[in-house]
Amino acid sequence: MFYKIIPALLLMGFSAVGQEPKMEWNPDHKITIDDFKAPQTTIGPAANAVHVQSGVGIEFALQMNNIEFMFTKNFNPKVVCTFQKEAATLTAPDSLKAKQLIHLIQYDYDLSELYTRKIRKELYENKKTFSNVTFFQPYYDKMIAERNAASSKVYAETDFGTNTLLLEEEHKAVLKEIQKLSDYCKVCKPPKKGKKQE
Repeated sequence: MFYKIIPALLLMGFSAVGQEPKMEWNPDHKITIDDFKAPQTTIGPAANAVHVQSGVGIEFALQMNNIEFMFTKNFNPKVVCTFQKEAATLTAPDSLKAKQLIHLIQYDYDLSELYTRKIRKELYENKKTFSNVTFFQPYYDKMIAERNAASSKVYAETDFGTNTLLLEEEHKAVLKEIQKLSDYCKVCKPPKKGKKQE
């Protein structure tokens, strides 16, 4: 059986313009087969390969003038983890493998939210009043590289979700880390300097 896994599609743009609607990360959303809207999605003998494309993205939408940028410290609303159903594709020979892949994508979806929060934290802690508009690039690139490495490691170590117990452990660890970064949710205000953080 040929396995083809395409990890999360990570995007960076200066505007949130897209032709297809994207769903922002929601802690209560559990990904199901119905979320894979790409026409290539197939489960059953017709699927001649195991393939998944997550439809998950991390987007940075920066739309402000120089004065606004100079005095903006909180970029939480500008960095968003999204799931694009029309881009999400899954092919599997049976429902068991499909279920394993769905759990893997749920992990990737939540992992991407974790790194979205890490990006927000990096931007908040490193933005200075006279920072150049490109100041975010090294922090963004660093977090995306870390996210991709973490994702690839779990994809490999769980054999693309086949090791369900290990995947569940890794997923629980990600959810715990998301909670630790609760000040960096999209609508949250990061703690002022001096406030003790864990």
